[in-house]
Amino acid sequence: MISLQTLLLFGLGGQEILLIALVVLLLFGGAKIPELMKGLGKGVKSFKDGMKEIEEEENGK
Repeated sequence: MISLQTLLLFGLGGQEILLIALVVLLLFGGAKIPELMKGLGKGVKSFKDGMKEIEEEENGK
């Protein structure tokens, strides 16, 4: 999951993060948010695994 520190690096403050969270809640509803976060987590994990494989290939050559 994206950390608060990362969001602050993009210039997002507390009010902006709260507004984004409220919009997501209104668009998707409370029941869909856990499913969305689960999918996002799987995507991030897959991306990290792919990056790790690329690094291992580069170091192995």
